[in-house]
Amino acid sequence: MPQDSTPAPTQAGQRELVLRVMPMPADSNANGDIFGGWIMAQVDIAGSVLPAKLSRGRVATVAVNEFVFKQPVSIGDLLSFYATVTRVGRTSMTVHVEVMAERDPENPHVVKVTEANLTYVAIDREGKPRPVAI
Repeated sequence: MPQDSTPAPTQAGQRELVLRVMPMPADSNANGDIFGGWIMAQVDIAGSVLPAKLSRGRVATVAVNEFVFKQPVSIGDLLSFYATVTRVGRTSMTVHVEVMAERDPENPHVVKVTEANLTYVAIDREGKPRPVAI
């Protein structure tokens, strides 16, 4: 039986793992913690995955509505980024991103290190807002 390679459609309100990454020493500050700006960039990338899929095209970040660093991130933490589309408007979508860190391989545990709410707008080839194609 042939398998359909079409990905499952993204739906608003559905939480999805959209990115996994391990920060490296070059991503750390003088204290040995991972730069907040590096984490923000990864959250922006992760947050854009579902809106791009949902709108079937390009999206641009238009707002970071909330960003909370709950715990420091360390070199070697395996970060998992979970996204949920919380609102879909005519041209924009709001996404909630949670970042979980898997720590200490000898005594593994998972903690929430960051969460954020971001708004993206669907854009056309000229960078102008376009309707979300649901």
